[in-house]
Amino acid sequence: MKLDILVFGAHPDDAELGAGATIAKEVSKGKKVGIVDLTRGELGTRGSAEIRDKEAARAAEILGVAVRENMEFADGFFMNDKEHQLELIKIIRKYRPEIVLCNAVEDRHIDHARGSKLVSNACFLSGLMKIDTKMDGDDQWQEAWRPKLVYHFIQWKNLEPDFVVDVTGFIEKKTEAIMAYGSQFYDPDSDEPETPISSKNFTDSVNYRARDLGRIIGVEYAEGFTVERLVGVDSLEDLI
Repeated sequence: MKLDILVFGAHPDDAELGAGATIAKEVSKGKKVGIVDLTRGELGTRGSAEIRDKEAARAAEILGVAVRENMEFADGFFMNDKEHQLELIKIIRKYRPEIVLCNAVEDRHIDHARGSKLVSNACFLSGLMKIDTKMDGDDQWQEAWRPKLVYHFIQWKNLEPDFVVDVTGFIEKKTEAIMAYGSQFYDPDSDEPETPISSKNFTDSVNYRARDLGRIIGVEYAEGFTVERLVGVDSLEDLI
């Protein structure tokens, strides 16, 4: 299956929190979108990897993505090294996306920046013909493939976006997908330990951050992204 957009997150829920509304919008436009989680989030304070698997599947259904996979890298301990890069190269070559979205380039959680760099490196290396890869159980060599664009969503830290996407009309879908992770986020009846993302303030921040980014460009809601290289346009009209 060839995808238009492939979204990588270090943990289940990263894609939803960082780009959930953008994903929903692109799906509504007929784009084929997939999500690949690097880990199962097994070190998370609340819930478990097994619960997170079910939550991720439900969130994927809500967003309407074509596919969701989990690399099962070690939460908190995966590295940006040859072994991990090769595994991601296989996935990139498998789905051949035009656009890749991935973690924030800088953030509170160490996996976010590390996952960001790992995916970025893998996207570049995936385009090199002399790197040979096969999917497990497949005898056919994969063809080289490099995504045209790699964008990074914004997470805990308020990074300055290089561009924002108008997601008016899709913030409700994003919120629904996020709240599919019931073990993770605000629940006044939960007796599990409090975490930085389990507060009502954090859940509310999803809405008010999107509303503030929307305010800047004159719309109701927006999501922000940073770029690795300048975005080129054919004419000034493309910026309208």
